[in-house]
Amino acid sequence: MRPEVRAFVADGPLPGWDASEEEIDRRARRLDAIPKPVTGEETRALVLCFGPDDCYGVAWTLLHLIETGPNPVLTSQPAPTADEWHRRLYDRALGL
Repeated sequence: MRPEVRAFVADGPLPGWDASEEEIDRRARRLDAIPKPVTGEETRALVLCFGPDDCYGVAWTLLHLIETGPNPVLTSQPAPTADEWHRRLYDRALGL
């Protein structure tokens, strides 16, 4: 796994809307530093980084980055209780 991905993943899930502007900007910069496309190993790590909401659009950037890697990332349908990002990734991989 490349160092840029390791650094992003090490920070854990994206923060929610209540995070400071500095924290959101820092996470966005780390995400933007990841070269595309990502590998299968990297997608499996990145898919664990979605947070409780869209993090002011940063979650969309994460979703698009994950989609540059091998698909499908999620090979089984997410549970009904899964977050919207996992459901979106799954649905988009199926072309829904």
